[in-house]
Amino acid sequence: MGAHDHKELAEDVGPARCAVLTVSDAQTMETDVSGKLALEILGKFGHSVLQHRIIPNDRKAVASAASSALKEGADLVVAIGGTGVSRKDVTIEAMRDLLDKELPGFGELFRAMSHEEIGTASIMSRAVLGVTDKGRVMLAIPGAPAAVRLALEGILMNELKHLLWELRRYAP
Repeated sequence: MGAHDHKELAEDVGPARCAVLTVSDAQTMETDVSGKLALEILGKFGHSVLQHRIIPNDRKAVASAASSALKEGADLVVAIGGTGVSRKDVTIEAMRDLLDKELPGFGELFRAMSHEEIGTASIMSRAVLGVTDKGRVMLAIPGAPAAVRLALEGILMNELKHLLWELRRYAP
């Protein structure tokens, strides 16, 4: 069985329960354009959103919010923002602490596709996709709306059901 066959089987996976965490010290629920865009994209693809929160740029706060979302039943936790190279950008590190397996192909593909839009500045685009030991998916992406659209609509939505199917097929 190849990836194409698995993708066909994965169509039976129901909608994912999602949590969207916008990591920012400046955004509010009213001004969170990227978070709202993520909600729109997830809904467009038939997934439900359990929660949407604004989280401060703090490693412990991000990890705590992501852990809480997982405990509340999220199949997918999307952290938006806090992925740059400054001292305050700790989302990647907080999310990696919770992963059992990282899927480096996501970040590689994200940067390659970003290069087409933003050129060599894509070297500063940090993004991570991985899975937990409980078969949940975690994603951390830059906060620009174009990055959210690329990461979700351009990449992850094409593979999310397949990814969840793979995680669930050997689950205890």
